[in-house]
Amino acid sequence: MKILHTSDWHLGQNFFTKSRKDEHQAFISWLLELVAAEKIDVVLIAGDVFDTGAPPSYAREMYNQFVVDLQKLNCVLVVLGGNHDSVSTLNESRQLLACLNTFVVASTGGELDKQVFSLPNRNGEVGAILCAVPFIRPRDVLQSQSGETGLEKRQALGEAIKRHYQQLFELAIKRKQVLELDVPIIATGHLTALGVSQSESVRDIYIGTLDGFAADGFPPADYIALGHIHKPQVVARSEHIRYSGSPIPLSFDELNTQKQVMLVEFAGASRKALTPVNVPSFQPMAVLKGSLTEIQAALTDFKNTAEGKPVWLCVEVDTQDYLSDLQQRVQAMVEGLNVEILQLRRSRNQRRQLLAQQQTETLAELTPHEVFEKRLEMENFESSDEIAKRARIYQSFEQILSEVQHQGADE
Repeated sequence: MKILHTSDWHLGQNFFTKSRKDEHQAFISWLLELVAAEKIDVVLIAGDVFDTGAPPSYAREMYNQFVVDLQKLNCVLVVLGGNHDSVSTLNESRQLLACLNTFVVASTGGELDKQVFSLPNRNGEVGAILCAVPFIRPRDVLQSQSGETGLEKRQALGEAIKRHYQQLFELAIKRKQVLELDVPIIATGHLTALGVSQSESVRDIYIGTLDGFAADGFPPADYIALGHIHKPQVVARSEHIRYSGSPIPLSFDELNTQKQVMLVEFAGASRKALTPVNVPSFQPMAVLKGSLTEIQAALTDFKNTAEGKPVWLCVEVDTQDYLSDLQQRVQAMVEGLNVEILQLRRSRNQRRQLLAQQQTETLAELTPHEVFEKRLEMENFESSDEIAKRARIYQSFEQILSEVQHQGADE
């Protein structure tokens, strides 16, 4: 049994006004070639197949065409809903896609026995049992209680998620016993497990409720395929609990990480191999950091890139002076080069120094809200997603401050 674990495709993403359509299409074509070459039995997308709940029409068309093309290769597709995905959008084609070897589990709100099913191999035989866990919305597994503190809510949600996994795993054990087959049990998830490294493009999904799910809450499945974190990594030093990561860089800080999909092979119920397969880069991107002089020197490397796709750049300028014409200066440097500056910002060190200076001068005169507001002012929240993120951050701050003040009043 060969399973290809992927996640976080984010079809339809708008990246600093740039469409990722060509990159995603190139990735899908590459993935189909890999499935054919390796004779993959199951492709698993562990959440966030789309970037928004209302993806553009081209993203839906790309998704549907992938289902058709994959079915021609006699390969099963499993699609789990992520926090970016709309439950209704995924469910609207679920029954139709079921006729094309595709299982879609958009939410945990349905019957438990429909979230545990057998995965066939290329010969049509049962090759594995799947505990299909998408992004878990608190309302699907937990009833909120009035008067609970933030900590109590986080603990209750953590326990509810753990209980959900255990219930599905017990159903999977029973199914395996009924089938009397030596096959593995696979579990999935779309959440933040404790102790993982995130990137800037990962949006917090349990703000004010759950910061991270403890790895010891996962059931003893033979492989746990996770999504939501865009950097491929092992969880809690357990080789069989993994994030595959996103197939393309969804933020500039992901350029330092090789993009991968995970090839998981089983012989019976035994794990035979876990093989990361590197995904090619489909769009040249780069980050330049330093003073204006250093950035100008670094740009000389792009003088011979006149042909092909323009290089998308993030330029981070480290300067002690506030330059009102910074954008004009940097744009003049790239004149005639086959590059596009998508993000221009001042270095974080400079922003921290400015904040420290303000705090030293006025901290005694400011309220916690004013300090927090000043810190937020140093970040750019321009797009609708970023504005929504700012609101979530502020909501979390309000909750934490309220708890601290309440504790202080009790002491």
